Amino acid sequence: MKKLTLLAVTLGSLVVGAGCHRNTRDEAKDDVEEAGDKVKDTAEDAADATGDTAEKAGDKIEDATDK
Repeated sequence: MKKLTLLAVTLGSLVVGAGCHRNTRDEAKDDVEEAGDKVKDTAEDAADATGDTAEKAGDKIEDATDK
């Protein structure tokens, strides 16, 4: 009886452990994808800001040369 109980507890722990590992792995994958999306968004925002700054500088040069 004790051997069967011990075996059942051990197998139950392994099953729960395997399920938790899979969930942890999936959550980590989601976290990595979310971080990648944030990096991409930040890079796009920086590119937009750089483009806006370059356009304003070009406008100022054009205005200065028109006078």
